[in-house]
Amino acid sequence: MSEGIAQPDRPETSARTPEGGETDLFSKFDDIIAMREGLLSQGREDPFNLVMEQVLSPTRAICNGRETILLGTYNYMGMTFDPDVLEAGKQALADFGSGTTGSRVLNGTYQGHKECEEALRDFYGMDHAMVFSTGYQANLGIISTIAGKGDYVVLDIDSHASIWDGCAMGKAEVVPFKHNDIEAMEKRLKRIPADAGKLVILEGVYSMLGDTAPLKEMIRVAKEHGAMVLVDEAHSMGFIGENGRGVAEDQGVLDQVDFVIGTFSKSVGTVGGFCVSNHPKFEIMRLVCRPYVFTASLPPSVVATAATSIRKLKHGGNKRAHLWENSRTLHKGLRELGFELGTKEAESAIIAVIMPDLEQGAAMWEALIENGLYVNLARPPATPANMTLLRCSLCAEHSSEEVEQILSIFEKAGKAVGII
Repeated sequence: MSEGIAQPDRPETSARTPEGGETDLFSKFDDIIAMREGLLSQGREDPFNLVMEQVLSPTRAICNGRETILLGTYNYMGMTFDPDVLEAGKQALADFGSGTTGSRVLNGTYQGHKECEEALRDFYGMDHAMVFSTGYQANLGIISTIAGKGDYVVLDIDSHASIWDGCAMGKAEVVPFKHNDIEAMEKRLKRIPADAGKLVILEGVYSMLGDTAPLKEMIRVAKEHGAMVLVDEAHSMGFIGENGRGVAEDQGVLDQVDFVIGTFSKSVGTVGGFCVSNHPKFEIMRLVCRPYVFTASLPPSVVATAATSIRKLKHGGNKRAHLWENSRTLHKGLRELGFELGTKEAESAIIAVIMPDLEQGAAMWEALIENGLYVNLARPPATPANMTLLRCSLCAEHSSEEVEQILSIFEKAGKAVGII
């Protein structure tokens, strides 16, 4: 049931034979190398090699020698420079040292790791929380451990690379369905044997276009067919929902989700990943989940900053409201300027601007960075439908004046490149 799967967030490569007919293990990357060399041969700045020499605030940095507005960092709630968060990290660094040098199941669980998991349980109102070293590892570990050979994973075709990689590692049967298509998901669930183990994987916000999933309807269908549900809320945690718990909370179905996956590298403002759950047997995951067991735990300063940030996000209603205002203003302004966007209206803190092709997308990216604005250039095969995107990620710390400045830079760059 997994034939013909397109995996848009996984690198697609081809084995091209170099001159002379010789190949090696790197030959499969020749097309990507040629694409990159083609862009750089035109004298463009490398969009995939940006250097931030100095970070001035959550919204500004010195990039390639220029003061630049940051519109591509996933720092949605602007917690990276929060004074309480910084102080917690400094204190933990002084009290516990720079690292744990061990796995969570050996010597790598410090008091800070337990406090961080307690903060997550309180934030989500759930019984169990596991902290991983990255969000990628959280998906890799949870999915590969609970869905193994003989089980079925039903997932959105636009799922993140970490989700696909978790499925591959676990060796479950993978059954993809068309993006956000409830009917297509139900058809696939109906084909799976009734007594088989089934896991439906969804995302609250899909990171390329910034669109949200119809979780309420999809979770209902999943439960009707006896499936457990995992929702990746990486791009919605902290921002969407009354308490910032994500799209599942916003749509009133958080209590029906079996596993919530998230990351610390976005709204929380540091690095790490997590899974929260109410499943009564969840704690066994600490002994059987390989990406949790066989890696070093997060440094004490990181879990201290994460715990402090999570506690503050719970009460971040004003920040959430301002971020929504920023998102709607930018979306409306870009549409009025004549740019094609990935969604009809603002659905998240991600605004995706669709470019005609990679060459013009790279030219537009360069024009923006030269005028002091950084966004993400996203290209196939990481994007859906082979689109080239300029992905804008707003921050709660962007002022209204900065959003207007962003629109002015987009207008200037768009006219210079001929996009508008």
